[in-house]
Amino acid sequence: MPMIETFLIVLLVWAVIGYLIGSIPFGVVVARMMGLGNLREIGSGNIGATNVLRTGSKPAAAATLILDAGKGAVALLLARSLAGEDAAQLAALAAMIGHCFPVWLNFKGGKGVATFLGILLALAWPVGIAACVFWLIGAAATRMSSMGGLASAAVSSVLVVLMGYGTAYILCILLTIIVFWRHRENITRIRAGTEPKIGQKK
Repeated sequence: MPMIETFLIVLLVWAVIGYLIGSIPFGVVVARMMGLGNLREIGSGNIGATNVLRTGSKPAAAATLILDAGKGAVALLLARSLAGEDAAQLAALAAMIGHCFPVWLNFKGGKGVATFLGILLALAWPVGIAACVFWLIGAAATRMSSMGGLASAAVSSVLVVLMGYGTAYILCILLTIIVFWRHRENITRIRAGTEPKIGQKK
C-alpha cells in the first residue's frame, strides 16, 4: 500500500467521489440511447459490455466497454492529481465497488472487468497492458469473456510486484476478490460447461 499521507476526511471524500463515478451505469444509458431496450431485461440482465453485445450492437458494446473502463481510470487519475496516491487507490477501489454495486440499480451492477482494467491502465500502464493481454489470451482460448476477466484478475497482483509497482499489491488483491465474487455464478457455469460463449445470446 502507498503511505497514508492524506487527511482522513479527504480520503472519505474521494471514496464517495470514486463510488459515484463508478456507479454510473453506462451500459444501461448506452442501450437506451441507442434504442436497444432495457438492458436489465436482455440476456443475463448484466449492465456490462458483454451483455450489451448480446443485443447485437457491437458499437454499443464497444462504447460501454470504453466508458466502463474510463470511469475507473478517471476516478484514480482525478484523485491522484488533486490529492495523492493513497486517495487515488482508494478512489479506484470505490469506483470498482460503485460499478459492481450501484445504489441507483439496487446495488445490482456489472461484473467489473472493464472498470478493473481501466483502473490498472491508469494505475500503471505497463501492468494494465499486461492484464489486457491476459484477458485476450483467456478469452481467445476459451471464447468466454468471463475466463478472460478471471485470468487478468488472477495475475494482476503478481504483475504489479514483478513490474515494480508493489505499492498497488493490496489494491489488486481487493479488486481481484471483487472480480471473482462477481463471477461466482460464471465459475459455477464454467465448471458445468454451460457458460455462454462470446457473442452467443444467453
